[in-house]
Amino acid sequence: MHISEYQKFIDLQSSPNRFIPSGSIASDAAFVAGWFQKLLDRPVANKEETLQWLSDSSELSSWLEEDLAWRYIRMTCNTLDKEATASYTFFIEEIEPEVSSLQNELQKRLITLPGFSELDFAGAEILRLNILKDLEIFREENIPIQTEIQTKAQEYAALSGAMSIEWKGEEITMPRAGAILQSTDREERKEVYEKLQGRRFQDAEKLQTLYSDLVSLRHRVALNAGFADFRDYSFKAMGRFDYSPQDCLDFHNSVEEAVVPLIKNQMQHRQKSLVLDSLRPYDLSVEENGLPPLRAFDNGKDLLEKGKEVFSRLHPFLGNCLKAMESRGHFDIESRKGKAPGGYNYPLDQTGFPFIFMNASSTLRDMVTLMHEGGHAVHSIVTRFLPLSFFKHTSSEVAELASMSMELMSMDHWDVYFPNPVDLRRAKREHLEQVIDTLPWVAIIDAFQHWVYVNHTHTEEERTVAWLEISGRFSSGIVDYAGYEHFREVAWHKQLHLFEVPFYYIEYGMAQLGAIAVWKNYRQNPEKALNDYLNALSLGHTAGIREVYQTSGISFDFSRKNITELMAFVQAELDAL
Repeated sequence: MHISEYQKFIDLQSSPNRFIPSGSIASDAAFVAGWFQKLLDRPVANKEETLQWLSDSSELSSWLEEDLAWRYIRMTCNTLDKEATASYTFFIEEIEPEVSSLQNELQKRLITLPGFSELDFAGAEILRLNILKDLEIFREENIPIQTEIQTKAQEYAALSGAMSIEWKGEEITMPRAGAILQSTDREERKEVYEKLQGRRFQDAEKLQTLYSDLVSLRHRVALNAGFADFRDYSFKAMGRFDYSPQDCLDFHNSVEEAVVPLIKNQMQHRQKSLVLDSLRPYDLSVEENGLPPLRAFDNGKDLLEKGKEVFSRLHPFLGNCLKAMESRGHFDIESRKGKAPGGYNYPLDQTGFPFIFMNASSTLRDMVTLMHEGGHAVHSIVTRFLPLSFFKHTSSEVAELASMSMELMSMDHWDVYFPNPVDLRRAKREHLEQVIDTLPWVAIIDAFQHWVYVNHTHTEEERTVAWLEISGRFSSGIVDYAGYEHFREVAWHKQLHLFEVPFYYIEYGMAQLGAIAVWKNYRQNPEKALNDYLNALSLGHTAGIREVYQTSGISFDFSRKNITELMAFVQAELDAL
């Protein structure tokens, strides 16, 4: 499909519900169970009726996913709202356990329906593979454990969302405090760094205990499903058919060999430019030449207005995606007390247009986050008319390719945020340096999870030793943490993926490599690269990772050779700036 045809994904209306009445709410478990029972009891005599049954089952899934989505969105927008938290908790504790069991019953019935094994529409084989995988790992006894896991993971958001520091007589959020680390006043940076890390360290014991509980619960889930450990269970549960744990270990090695030396050079250059005898952890965000931090926008409204312009310049369809979301009130992007940390794009299958959540505080990083989540949003929109809910939820390796590629391709139009050519070059340079920095951090977090779940009987002390060893392996060795060793020991506490979505992180590294390759193609032929990108995204989950990457004009390859070549391209772009 040519990019000029994509506007229809915005203009066309979603089909009305056929099975679940529009406006229905998952008010209680019995009401939800009734819809599953209708499908379980429905007579199915031929392939056509199987297809209709499958479509109605998909509609049921979409309805429930969107009901949960709005509860999660409202809770994270205000973690202090007890009613919103109670609504989300009710779904997790009362609705989801019932759904897990009934969904398994639906899948068991589906594989017996007439013509199921002969379904030949796009994505049918991937659908079959995933259904059989789900049936293989499902265990009734894991339902209450999964509920407990989700409830505990919610504690992380509550603890993080409640964090703030006092700064110059004002209580400010952690994202706002983090922005002060770009200050040219070294003593100011030092003070805010110590306040930030000290506030996080205040909850270190709670977070250690919480994580230990989660590790123990997840290991029980794996054992119940017949796996030796949670790592092997996760690879199966996440449908990682295209790569193995060993491939991840190889990725770690490749990053250590091909990227860490570049990071060391960056840190040495930073120390020299700042004229410091010792590079400290509060010196890592300030501009190397002592310039004040870039201010990308004035407030959330300004961020979004400029974001729409950037996307529109890249292509009008992309700008229209953000405009369509804005018209529906699907943005909450400014940081405030009580708001959960981080950022996300939450797909809304039935509405057809996702929701973007952020904690913006006027920094370059916040601007890039909008580009990133905007890429996810475009992905959601170009898959909104795929026939089954399953096809709209891609593997993470593909989802993050969408977002990270958008970050890089959008750089041609960042003058919207930075009209001054000097600031523009600086913004691009800082972002490309961050792209390089991303890979070692991804390797650290992923390698740490491999260690944690394979060595599931570890103590907190052993976990700390492992963390320091793993993070040290990918460190430049230049930054001096003297006096801050206790902060470094718990640096992983800030990574919400460890608590909420285990093993969802290596995808960022794989997708970052893919995004660089997409950007490399874009530099050579913008129209073709953007067209290939959208065509790949529109496949959704009807195709495997390798096919999606191939459609994007790139390869799914994280060998040392490929990483080295891509890093050379990024370095050349940096040198040109």
